[in-house]
Amino acid sequence: MDNVLKLGLPAGSLQEATADLFRKAGYKITFPTRSYYPTIDDPELHCTLIRAQEMGRYVADGSLDCGLTGHDWIVESDAHVVELAELVFSKVSRRPVRWVLAVPNDSPIQGPKDLQGKRIATEVVNITRKWLAGHGVTANVEFSWGATEVKPPRLADAIVEVTETGSSLRANNLRIVCDLLTSTTRFVAHPAAAADPRKRQKMDDLVLMLKGAMAAEGKVGLMMNVRKADLTRVLAQLPALKNPTIASLADEAWVAVNTVIDEDTVRHIIPQLKAAGASGIVEYPLTKIID
Repeated sequence: MDNVLKLGLPAGSLQEATADLFRKAGYKITFPTRSYYPTIDDPELHCTLIRAQEMGRYVADGSLDCGLTGHDWIVESDAHVVELAELVFSKVSRRPVRWVLAVPNDSPIQGPKDLQGKRIATEVVNITRKWLAGHGVTANVEFSWGATEVKPPRLADAIVEVTETGSSLRANNLRIVCDLLTSTTRFVAHPAAAADPRKRQKMDDLVLMLKGAMAAEGKVGLMMNVRKADLTRVLAQLPALKNPTIASLADEAWVAVNTVIDEDTVRHIIPQLKAAGASGIVEYPLTKIID
């Protein structure tokens, strides 16, 4: 096992999103039924499924060399780990999640000061207590095992809950008062593993491929042939800040243009490129973009 990197993968809501990202990065990963040890087609990796809430603790104590977990759970557990990369993805979207203070729509609570002496239900007890202390507020913060949205107003005056879109809160007649923390997924490592040259190189390579796969999401490549006389007009149709590759062709009157653009703009840009003089236009998928 000394030659194998012990990698923790988040179980639960992030599991499928993580597996999808690894597959796009070039790793074949499968989850055997009733097993917490996913298989991966890399003999230098040994995967273990761990709840994101516990990942920081197991990486910090060396049970795992590295793992993926949310910044929120690192803060909540006060885990002493080395953050190697931020990977912005979640169970619903490719954007950060928010821990918010929410109350019933008809609640008089409008800000932190109104929480004095109130009961708050949440899964992030430590984050909530530190936030309250920062505002000079004393409240009864209770750990919630789940279904936190249904607790106000009978079982709690307010909740601190994670959200991406706010739809679940609205469905339970709750409104957001304010944000406590914004969180993204982080690739974290045990300090000793991060300092080990072989393990660090393996982790850096893995992060490079994961970030490359994320960078390629929503992007496609376009290549086309353009007469030099039409080149300025064709390039003007491409999005600003893009730097296409221009290569000479056997026919000196023509060049090849290759660029990367957002997939949702292709249907608008291709007709414009054609009208500007481009020909032989080819759209192709991208799996990774490595800077």
